[in-house]
Amino acid sequence: MIEKGFSNGEKEAVAQLQQREMDVLRKYVKANKSALPDQIVFAGSSLMEMFPIEKMQQNLELKQKIYNRGVSGTTTQFLLQHIDELVLDLQPAKIFINIGSNDIDFGISEKTFISNYASILQTFQQKLPQTTVYTMAYYPMNPTIQAAKNNNQNSARSNERLAQASQQVAQLADKFGYEFINVNDGLADENGDLLPKLTFDGVHMFPAGYEIVLKNMYRYL
Repeated sequence: MIEKGFSNGEKEAVAQLQQREMDVLRKYVKANKSALPDQIVFAGSSLMEMFPIEKMQQNLELKQKIYNRGVSGTTTQFLLQHIDELVLDLQPAKIFINIGSNDIDFGISEKTFISNYASILQTFQQKLPQTTVYTMAYYPMNPTIQAAKNNNQNSARSNERLAQASQQVAQLADKFGYEFINVNDGLADENGDLLPKLTFDGVHMFPAGYEIVLKNMYRYL
């Protein structure tokens, strides 16, 4: 549903985003039909969808296959609404989840964000009781590059807010008996900002950034 008060250009952009989300979802539904159970699933938004893990895993000696089910531009609500197609239908042995940074960016209330995230973990607990779940700390951003790419428009996303959200996710993980992992070592400079060489817009990373993340998370895979 496109909200009232948007300009025609904004409405068109939102409609295109929603159409892309559905296209990606349909692609995943089709792929799920031939997917193997008891493997590994990556779930989340663009920061997960852009993780080229399905290509990277070809050079890894893993016992299980990794399926990436990230969807760009989505929030905790989207993952909760489509949790069957994105996670449950795959019956995974392990789940790595990185979702919620768009909730911050879109100005979604903290109460709604935490409630949705808790419902996601509760669903995993109820529907996938034998599955190992890893909730991930949010990656750092580079506010200088992000502002430049967005013509200095204010963004609700900041390293301070991401750090706060990571703490909240860690508390949720502990509540549900899941593990919270921070695989960000080597991504940030001395100020805590995402290294310029690793990002093209201050938020999303080049493959080199994901190579660092993969190295940090390899022991969990």
